[in-house]
Amino acid sequence: MSTLAQLRIPATYMRGGTSKGVFFRLQDLPAFAQVRGPARDALLVRVIGSPDPYGKHTDGMGGATSSTSKVVIISRASVPDHDVDYLYGQVPIDGDFIDWSGNCGNLSSAVGPFAIANGFVDASRVPRDGLCTVRIWQANIGKTIIAHVPMRDGEVQETGDFELDGVAFPAAEIQLEFLDPADEGDDGGAMFPTGRAVDQLEVAGVGTFEATLINAGVPMVFVEAAALGCAGTELQPAINENPSLLATLEAIRAARAVRLGLIDDVSKAAARPLTPKVAFVAPPADYVASSGKPVRAADIDLLARAISMGKLHPAMMGTAAVAIATAAAVPGTLVNRVAGGGKREAVRFGHPSGTLRVGAQAREVGGAWVVTKAVMSRSARVLMEGAVRVPDETHAAAEA
Repeated sequence: MSTLAQLRIPATYMRGGTSKGVFFRLQDLPAFAQVRGPARDALLVRVIGSPDPYGKHTDGMGGATSSTSKVVIISRASVPDHDVDYLYGQVPIDGDFIDWSGNCGNLSSAVGPFAIANGFVDASRVPRDGLCTVRIWQANIGKTIIAHVPMRDGEVQETGDFELDGVAFPAAEIQLEFLDPADEGDDGGAMFPTGRAVDQLEVAGVGTFEATLINAGVPMVFVEAAALGCAGTELQPAINENPSLLATLEAIRAARAVRLGLIDDVSKAAARPLTPKVAFVAPPADYVASSGKPVRAADIDLLARAISMGKLHPAMMGTAAVAIATAAAVPGTLVNRVAGGGKREAVRFGHPSGTLRVGAQAREVGGAWVVTKAVMSRSARVLMEGAVRVPDETHAAAEA
């Protein structure tokens, strides 16, 4: 596998939803990287091109944003009645580590197509035309995702007329079902770890915020935009060029992590940038999306903005969309409140790139809320396939 001073590793570069990542089959990785540990992490960090003090990822496959600095490892299913294991890693732009603590809901849409194209799905279950159902075990969080992938003439259909705000070109629609998306966190297990739809979250040096703390798709904390002095219609420059606001949002995220035992001190939050996540929500309002497309208040149920790896996400993380749908379905949460209250199985929310519709099936059982499924549509496409080259000394450095 070594060519001169570089390793040559088979890989596929894929877009999934509004994210991009480098996909690997486990068996194609060098032997030392087929097991978890610092050697694997060092290799994959170098694939992306981190850490990069220039913030460009010029010497790697990353795109220098949280949406494009991702790696995925696909392997045979380790759990019965599933087709593949899907392991996701988020690579910080300026860090020399990988955060394996959560899932990427956007890249989840690319897992089914990759699994079919690479022979992980039994041929007898792959139709020549129609929808192929792929059962995915999300190995980071131990949850099932079902992808419904369109097929045409025996191949994964990638082109189509499904439009996804945040993606420039239409493609084929892939519907994702996130089964039992709650109870995936390591901070107590319940959908509402504190047992309440709204909490008072004390943030050292900042103040106290009303917050909804939820585990659904990803450990999440929601606050109202008004409490931050925001309208909820902001685009990336308004947030990312406001260091004081970013610091407040990171302090809220860190306080949530400490409150629920993910870390024992706020100083450790930087080593866990992927989870939990923080978002702010507001009632519907008119605004103009980053593409120049007008979004009308009459067409949405609420506004939502989420922070990913310290910056405002250009659209919305898929896992955060699951959390939004789930929180909106439960009366009394901040998300449900800004959406107008009541019981609802689907919401359309406005994000920086446009709008997104997501659904969740929630019900109250014995005084506690549970969600059985969250559903959303995405698209995916192979951008490039072949091999990535990585300096061979990566392995030696990791073991030194």
